[in-house]
Amino acid sequence: MHFYLDRLTLALYALRDNRLRTVLSILGISLGIAAVMAVGTISKGGNYLVFSELETFGLNSVWVYRDRQDKDPHRKVREGTGIDNDDYQAIVSHCCKAVNRMSPFVRGREKLIIQTVNQYSNADVKGVGKDFTLINNDTLIKGRSFRLKDITSNRAVAILGPTAVTDLFGETGSPIGKEFRIGLRKLLVIGVLKAKSRDFLASIGSSGEDANNRILIPYTFYQKILGNKAINQIRAEAISLDKAESAARQLIVMLRRGNDKHFEYGYETMTSYIKTTDNILNGVSIIGIVAASISLLVGGMGIMNIMSTSVLERTREIGLRKAVGARYSDIMLQFLMEATIISTLGGLIGLILGSGSSILLAKLTGFPLIPSLTSIMIAFVVSVGMGIVSGYWPAKRAASLHPVEALRYE
Repeated sequence: MHFYLDRLTLALYALRDNRLRTVLSILGISLGIAAVMAVGTISKGGNYLVFSELETFGLNSVWVYRDRQDKDPHRKVREGTGIDNDDYQAIVSHCCKAVNRMSPFVRGREKLIIQTVNQYSNADVKGVGKDFTLINNDTLIKGRSFRLKDITSNRAVAILGPTAVTDLFGETGSPIGKEFRIGLRKLLVIGVLKAKSRDFLASIGSSGEDANNRILIPYTFYQKILGNKAINQIRAEAISLDKAESAARQLIVMLRRGNDKHFEYGYETMTSYIKTTDNILNGVSIIGIVAASISLLVGGMGIMNIMSTSVLERTREIGLRKAVGARYSDIMLQFLMEATIISTLGGLIGLILGSGSSILLAKLTGFPLIPSLTSIMIAFVVSVGMGIVSGYWPAKRAASLHPVEALRYE
């Protein structure tokens, strides 16, 4: 232990004698580590933010609908959505192993007048089944969800999004039990949905509808308003994310069977969006890490430069030490220890800078930028490793000097 403490003391004295170069090398490493940490933290925060917003759609969700892009020029185009109540009941009775729950989804083309006595709303009206809120990962903060009796009896009840509640009833009091009109029909409010945040997806034009400006009503009641039995989509929840594609295909097989192949059907799942998001975020993260690594490489070159210069300046010292009995390993250890001290200090300062900048950015932007323990450990190990690697060649060169030649060096 005493041997290593002596070598550490000698290394610290040597670094003190070259303060400016030592500080510059530490700064280079610390900025490189801080940059790598910042990129990793931002990448993790971006993943968390995007996936938290994707979860608002229901990660296991499946949308099945009529595909109107028919590629067969000889097929006679038929009107309609390609799905009706009979199709849905047949699917409920006989399908499907990969499906956990399902709901019809009805949406009219014409804009409906939605109002109370003197207030109006431009909310999207959607006709759904009793399991829709579960499929769509919706949470009710007031009231209740739809029951089977609401659907089978065509009850005039509704669940409102927070924006629709504010537009129709203001910001004070509970809307539960209050009435409003869609066209000439009165509906009773039975539930209020929790607000969903899709701000990031909206900023890149990928959020689609306004999740907070919705009115859900029983699909049977909506069909009564529209005067038909058409269903625009079947919204389903797969038993797991990896079974979403299977669930969609099983539903399409049943629909084709029921319609004698008169319609083509398409589908979407959250799997495709998740894969696309993963690819984009991983690509951005890799580019950022490569860019930050260049900074770290420059810091490593700085350590190599200061150590090489130190070897040249201390050639006579090295020769003298070898002449009085210093071994190859002694010289090697001293110069490696100097490089390790520089990289370790640079790594610690870089961790402090990286963590501090992440926390500061999180407070300024509201972005969830929380440094992960894994990224901190990796960054620190990389900084120490960079110092050892950068200091190895100068240390080997110093240890390999011949004592007589070193003593003659001017």
